Amino acid sequence: MTSARTGLVGILVPVVSDLYFAGMLAGAADGVLERDLRLVVTPTRHEHAHEASLLDDMRQATDGALVILPEASSGELARALDNGYPVVVIDPLLPLDDGIPSVVVAHRSGADQAMAHLLGLGHRRIAAITGPPGWLATEARRAGYRAGLEGAGIPLVPALEVEADFDLSAGAAAAAQLLDLPEPPTAVFAFSDAIAIGALRSAHDRGLRVPEDLSIVGFDDIAHATVVRPTLTTVRQPLAEMGRTAVGLLTRLLERGSVETPRIELPTRLVIRESTAAPRRSA
Repeated sequence: MTSARTGLVGILVPVVSDLYFAGMLAGAADGVLERDLRLVVTPTRHEHAHEASLLDDMRQATDGALVILPEASSGELARALDNGYPVVVIDPLLPLDDGIPSVVVAHRSGADQAMAHLLGLGHRRIAAITGPPGWLATEARRAGYRAGLEGAGIPLVPALEVEADFDLSAGAAAAAQLLDLPEPPTAVFAFSDAIAIGALRSAHDRGLRVPEDLSIVGFDDIAHATVVRPTLTTVRQPLAEMGRTAVGLLTRLLERGSVETPRIELPTRLVIRESTAAPRRSA
């Protein structure tokens, strides 16, 4: 590191306390420690203007920045890079231009695995509680959900696909909507663990047993997935590895000014626990 360097790496994160983001922060912290750097953590609260202002401040005080789930557009991020300030995106909110360094996960593969599991158990009336429309993660997982149904010869039922935010209360409300249908689903593919835990709550409130009456699959594998009862079958995202990988990518940018592979995709893996089983009634 040259004398002009500060040894500081900035990381912009929507919410510090959220378990999803905390996993990435832990990995990033390990990554900077291994490289004798220091990490400056700043929450953005999902606010575009606030994030842009913070990123500008980071340029003055740090060697480079990691941005988790950025609200900034590809153009805004590209301008920072063009001005000589290294930026690496972790878990892009929206699709990015090819030249912007990023660490992503295989959302579609994870959704494919979740659907194959539920279909393999014999479920045919499978609901999806998605994330906000237009988000990269939402649309990739939605594509896997729909492809799974199509591959099994099951028609898409619009009433079984409900949008929600990636949080527990939204998941509970969406699940309540599904479970109150005249013909409710026998399984739910929730696009986040927080949504899935909300679905568990709604099932419990209606006297339903999971997985006997309803199977639930989440996505993320946050720590709470093994704390709730029944423990949650979910698609594991390598959250800590995402943070460590992003630090490595940023370090290469600092040392060389560019990287041969700006977009790194990490695999996802289905983890089967107690919240899924074969349906006890016909779909």
